[in-house]
Amino acid sequence: MSQKYLSTRSSDKLISFEEAVMTGLAPDGGLYIPSAFASLPDLASWKDYSFQQVAFEILSLYISRDEISADDLKKLVDASYSTFRDPHVTPVKPLDRDRDLYLLELFHGPTYAFKDVALQFVGNLFEYFLTRRNQGKAEDDKSREHITVVGATSGDTGSAAIYGLRNKNDVSVFILHPLGRISPIQEAQMTSVLDPNVHNLAVSGTFDDCQDIVKELFGDKQFNDRYHLGAVNSINWARILAQISYYVYSYIQLGVPKVRYVVPTGNFGDILAGYYAKRMGLPVESLVVATNENDILDRFWKTGRYEKQKSADGSIAPVAETYSPAMDILVSSNFERLLWYLARENHCASNEETGELVRSWMMDVKTKGAFEAPESVYKAAQEDFSSDRVSNETTIATIRNVYEKYDGYVLDPHSAVSVTAGMSLPPGITTVCLCTAHPAKFAEAVDLALKDVKGYDFEKVLPEDFKKLATKEKRVIKVPAAKSELVKEIIVKELAKEGLSL
Repeated sequence: MSQKYLSTRSSDKLISFEEAVMTGLAPDGGLYIPSAFASLPDLASWKDYSFQQVAFEILSLYISRDEISADDLKKLVDASYSTFRDPHVTPVKPLDRDRDLYLLELFHGPTYAFKDVALQFVGNLFEYFLTRRNQGKAEDDKSREHITVVGATSGDTGSAAIYGLRNKNDVSVFILHPLGRISPIQEAQMTSVLDPNVHNLAVSGTFDDCQDIVKELFGDKQFNDRYHLGAVNSINWARILAQISYYVYSYIQLGVPKVRYVVPTGNFGDILAGYYAKRMGLPVESLVVATNENDILDRFWKTGRYEKQKSADGSIAPVAETYSPAMDILVSSNFERLLWYLARENHCASNEETGELVRSWMMDVKTKGAFEAPESVYKAAQEDFSSDRVSNETTIATIRNVYEKYDGYVLDPHSAVSVTAGMSLPPGITTVCLCTAHPAKFAEAVDLALKDVKGYDFEKVLPEDFKKLATKEKRVIKVPAAKSELVKEIIVKELAKEGLSL
């Protein structure tokens, strides 16, 4: 049953892995989840496995051999991780052995961000399924299937998705980012990809505005059916599934009895993968939700109330702009998946009742800005998770402190949020802080923290790949207002330029 999927909002129909991946968002607006947790074997048998071998085994637990054969899945895994710069793909590095604190480096992929781990695989999955569906069909065959991938990014998802999907057959990709709210390098990484199937949209608004537009497009059945929308945001189950692998692999690398993970958290996808690993049997002592000043998740774990931040006059406050922009999010989409499990196991009597309750909670967040979880749900959330909030000032201070104390190690600001939260925990448990991006992607924050520190030179931090970005040609379409109708018009126009009249 772990290879069949249901929606968090209806929970009355099981679908295949392929349908869950290619659809992305359920027709009822819910997110797909497996209908059961798979179980890990005795991990002693995996102690000498490579990352690729671990990934293959994890993926096999959730993908039926009837959908993807073992040979094909191995080829997909090998192709997805052949582009990573470290042989371990996601290596674990010691930071402070006295504190038993380690870093899980997730930025060794082609775009220097943790999202490469999932999106290299997802890009290959899209191509695999489309190639199979279009077998024997000519290029001009009207029955040939094409997918229009639409995603929103607060920085790293966009470039990782683009690098995973660029020049793929029968795929067009449209990435929305908030104009002026991502780092210059993140923007350059996306807009310098000139493949004809890649389209960057800079939206006047916030990441939440971009994310809302994407959800509106998926919710428009007529538009969705005509243009066959596909999702690359972490609303797509395959994103979460691929990320489970590095939790298991990091545990194997450490070889300790139990691990505590600290995760810089915005849209809740990364830490949700850790939750799946724990529910599958990985010896995880706890999962720590580390937020920046956009702290809706931290406040939930402290109070049980999921509420958008309020201004002094009682209105919804705008997203705070911080040095860790990938976490500048008001509403965390993937939190809905966790809520389903918490409600089903601690409050509701059936899947259908759970789906209705989750739907009502999400509607309350949209219309009222908040909902309050029943005590049974809130207390259950605290059993597996704790949380912390890290200010802008502390983020900068941690980058500096780590550089000075630990042999010049440079953290990016998101990883600094994770390390700050990790260092505040009581000792006694091996602690792994997830490092989600290369520091060179966030020059402003890193320079602010280290510019007057002896021996620091940002040029030494900057990879050669990034140095070349400044001179590359860029292409971007500006969207003057955060309106789904404007985005629809652009998608139709750009698809026509590709020669597609869908």
